[in-house]
Amino acid sequence: MKERGIVYLVGAGPGDPGLITEKGLSRLKSCDAVVYDSLASDLLLKAVPDHCEKIYVGKRAGAHSMKQEEINQLLVELAEKGLHIVRLKGGDPFVFGRGGEEIIALQKADIPFEVVSGVTSAVAALASAGIPVTHRALSRSFHVMTGHTLSEGGTLPPDFDAFARLSGTLIFLMGLGNLPLIVKGLIKQGKPDTTPAAVIESGTLPGQKVVRGNLLDLEQKAKDAGIKSPAIIVVGDTAALDFSSTNKLPLEGCRIGITGTPSFTGKLHKELSYLGGTAEQLFSLELKTYWDEERMLKAYKELSGYTWIVFTSANAVREFFVGLMKCGKDYRAVGHVKFATVGKGTADELLKYGFRSDYTPKKYQVIDLAEGLRDEITKEDRLLIPRSSRGSKELNQILNEIKAVYDDVVLYDVVSIEETSGNRLDLINELDYVTFASASGVEAFFEKNSLGAKKSLEDVNVVCIGDITAEALASYGRKADLIAEEYSTQGVAKAICQDWSKKTNGRNGV
Repeated sequence: MKERGIVYLVGAGPGDPGLITEKGLSRLKSCDAVVYDSLASDLLLKAVPDHCEKIYVGKRAGAHSMKQEEINQLLVELAEKGLHIVRLKGGDPFVFGRGGEEIIALQKADIPFEVVSGVTSAVAALASAGIPVTHRALSRSFHVMTGHTLSEGGTLPPDFDAFARLSGTLIFLMGLGNLPLIVKGLIKQGKPDTTPAAVIESGTLPGQKVVRGNLLDLEQKAKDAGIKSPAIIVVGDTAALDFSSTNKLPLEGCRIGITGTPSFTGKLHKELSYLGGTAEQLFSLELKTYWDEERMLKAYKELSGYTWIVFTSANAVREFFVGLMKCGKDYRAVGHVKFATVGKGTADELLKYGFRSDYTPKKYQVIDLAEGLRDEITKEDRLLIPRSSRGSKELNQILNEIKAVYDDVVLYDVVSIEETSGNRLDLINELDYVTFASASGVEAFFEKNSLGAKKSLEDVNVVCIGDITAEALASYGRKADLIAEEYSTQGVAKAICQDWSKKTNGRNGV
C-alpha cells in the first residue's frame, strides 16, 4: 500500500513575498505540489522544486476558479498519491482563509497535515499604510470582520450591531463592494460621522493605495481615487495616524521587469528588492544543455590537452562542471589548466567549485576578455571555450587575429519557458524598466512575442547588461536606454539606481 502524503496549509502573508515565514518558505522548497490562490505572490512559486506541480485554484472575491469543495477533494487526492503538498493561502489560513474546512476534509480522509501560520493583512496592510491596529490612549483593541458576506439580501449580519459598538479599531477584510452598507451601518449604531476611516488597496504591494478620511466622506474619496479590490477598510481613531516608513531606499517606487534564467533573475530580484525596487518576472529562460553531445564529450576526453578554459558566463561555469561529473571525471581533470572569466559574477561562480580565475578583465565585457587574452596566452596554449550557441563572435575574431589555438564548443542554449501567468506583455506598460541579461534573452523575448514585442517596449526604459546584449536589441530596431558597465546583477542594479535617482530628483525639483 502506498504511503500517504501530507498537506501543509501555509499562510503566504499579505502580498509582499518577503513577509512569508521562514518555515512556510522551507515547506515550499521541498513540496511535490503547490495549490495556490490569486492572493499569493507569483514570486513564491519560484521557490518550489523543478518537479513540483503548480495548481491554481483562484479564490479571489467574485472570481473563484474552483469551488471550495473541489479544492478539499483535490488536496485529498494529491495526498493519497503520496505527495507532499503545500496549500498556499493568502494571509493566514485561519483568518477568513477557509483553512478549517480544508482540515476537516483532510481529517475525514485520515490525511496528515500541518498548519504554518502567515502574516495577516488585517495587521500588515495597515502597518504598511502607517496605521497601527492599536495605540496607547487611542485604541486598546482591534476587531476583524469579513466584509464579503455583508450584503446577502442587502442587509447586515445579525452580529453587526454589536461589532459596530466596539471601541477599538474595526477592520473589514474583502468589504470594498459593501463600503456604503458598512458606513451606513456604523453611523446607525452610533459611530460619529467624523470617526477617522481609511481604505487600503493592495496593502504591502507596489500598487498600494491609501485613502484617508472619515465615515462621512470615505465612500466618495475611495470612488474618486479609483480604489479596487483587494482592499481593506479601517475605522477608528488610529486611522488618523500616519506612521509610514521614513526609510527611503534608492529604488523606492520603481518597478522593474526582469528576464533571464532562474539563477540570474533570482540574484537580480534580491539585489533590486534590497534597494527598494519591485521586480516583476516577465518571462523565464531555461538552459538546454549539450554536454552529452559529440563535440563536448570530445572536449571532456581531451581536457589534458587544454591549457586554458574560458568562461563567458556563470551559466557556462555551472554547466561545464555538471557535465564534467556526469562524464565520469572530477576536478583533477582540470587541475593543470588556467581559467579566464568575463567578469566578477562568473569568477565568483567558478570559485564555488574551488577554482580562482587566473584572468578577469577590469571591464566586464567579452571584447575586453578577448583583448586581455592577447597578453596572457602564448603560441603553445590551447583554449577551450564552452559556452552558449549564441555567444559573441568578437571573442573569435580577436583570437583568430592572434592565431590562437582554441575550440569554441556549444555547451548550452537559452530558450524561453512559459510562466504560470502566461504572456505578460500587458504588464510592461506599468513598469519603469525592463532588463535583458544576454543576447539570447533578447532573441528569446522577440521570438516569443513576435507580434507585439517592439511596440511593448516603446514607453519603458530598457536596460542591457552589456554591449553585446544592446547590439542584439538594436538588431530588432530598439536602442537600449541604459547599458550596465559591469557584467553582473550589481551592474544592472547600479545603472538603474543612477538613472532612477536622476528621474526622481527631477520630479522633486532637486
